[in-house]
Amino acid sequence: MIYPIVAYGDPVLKTRAKDIPADFPAAELQKLIADMYDTMYYAHGVGLAAPQIGKSVRLFVIDSAPMVDDEDGDDSEPTETGIKRAFINPQMISETGEEWGFEEGCLSIPGVRERVMRCPDIVLRYEDENRQVHEEAFSGMTARVIQHEYDHLEGVLFTDKISSFKKQLIKSKLTRISKGDVKHDYRMKFAGQRGR
Repeated sequence: MIYPIVAYGDPVLKTRAKDIPADFPAAELQKLIADMYDTMYYAHGVGLAAPQIGKSVRLFVIDSAPMVDDEDGDDSEPTETGIKRAFINPQMISETGEEWGFEEGCLSIPGVRERVMRCPDIVLRYEDENRQVHEEAFSGMTARVIQHEYDHLEGVLFTDKISSFKKQLIKSKLTRISKGDVKHDYRMKFAGQRGR
């Protein structure tokens, strides 16, 4: 099932998501993860967090391969390998290294891209699709994708990480998005509208 993406302005995007309990039905969780991958690929995304489909639970999926491929270019040896993975109840253990900027976008905020500073190296504790716990280090573009999606679970959007001046410049765009006045080529759900 492909879900509509919740647009900027919906309170679910600014709410800290709740842990998925240990007794959550496994089949239901597998279906949700599969649906989130389908939704992410349909919208041409590299990551999708559950709040973006209106579910305030600590779950996100990523496939960072397209970002890694774009960053490496055609004529260089790949410096990192992208990953496709689901992250359940993640906890950020550390974010280290000298921050670097990259222009980010978000499926919930179509048509807006801004330079965001993030640390290059992270350590994350999370459960996989089988509810096994891992503590793993990630770096580079994959770390950035994870940080972006993790922020969604904390009720933080990439636009919260830009300067006040930049926020002022895009304020009217964000208002239009929240009202559904935006071009998009995937299903979206706007807080100010019913259906759609």
